[in-house]
Amino acid sequence: MPDTRLQTLIRKYPYIIGDGAMGTMLFASGLTQGQAPESWNLGQPHKVAAVHRGYLESGAQLLYSNTFGGNRLRLELHGLASRVRDVNGLAVNILREVIAKGEKEALLAGDIGPTGQVLLPYGELQYDDAVEVFEEQAAALLEAGVDLIVIETMSDLEEVRAAVEGVRRVSQEIEIITTMTFDTQGYTMMGVSPEQALEKMLQFGAAAVGGNCGNGPEEVIAVVEKMHSTAPNAVLVAKANAGVPQLEKGVVVYRATPQDMAEYALKAYQAGAKVIGACCGSTPAHIKAINQALNSVAEVG
Repeated sequence: MPDTRLQTLIRKYPYIIGDGAMGTMLFASGLTQGQAPESWNLGQPHKVAAVHRGYLESGAQLLYSNTFGGNRLRLELHGLASRVRDVNGLAVNILREVIAKGEKEALLAGDIGPTGQVLLPYGELQYDDAVEVFEEQAAALLEAGVDLIVIETMSDLEEVRAAVEGVRRVSQEIEIITTMTFDTQGYTMMGVSPEQALEKMLQFGAAAVGGNCGNGPEEVIAVVEKMHSTAPNAVLVAKANAGVPQLEKGVVVYRATPQDMAEYALKAYQAGAKVIGACCGSTPAHIKAINQALNSVAEVG
């Protein structure tokens, strides 16, 4: 069986550069608190495209569609529950056009985030209902033509399982990357350790696994170290926030500079990460610094 596009990229390069934050960049472009970033796929597609273009030009090889909150339950909060197909389809079209016009090889990942609700027995969301919600979003992403699916920022392994099952109801072949957020003393909010997450996510059939978001670079590096020591051959993903989030005058800010994130990238790579990007608070400048730092290592090697 021939390699998939992700496998080809993994074999071709010593590392893969991921993109950075979408929400951070859209807020800088005028998105207001209470607006869904995904709503701009409908009303401000040129601004969404500009963010993608900035990351592509900074060296990103794996770009996420603007669909993190593109499931029915999250969109319902903004009166868009009936627009799942439109929101996700347009997001993929926007990103595909940016990649097509670029001069670099890059993959289009359909981004799936949490439902925003808590599954039973800790919350009220039924597992089967969660699967249907994820299936609906996955169907829209796959119909639009993504290269792979990314399930990210999860804290509950049952929700990861529901998301994977939802995707698999639509396609048995599409590759899936899964990452969780270990922001509670090295565990997820639901008490999942990096080692437990690694074992289960690989069992679910993920092509690559890792950590994203959370409390800054050092936390994600520790996650990668633990996962790599548990499964040295697993393809690991590191997408840390641009520093530890801090609340200033009611606004969350991230203080890590591009140089700080370059240093994080080198540490993540040395720890065993194969896909390295950034999350909240990051910008194309951070991704450019990450790319340059890893390029210098590759040149030396």
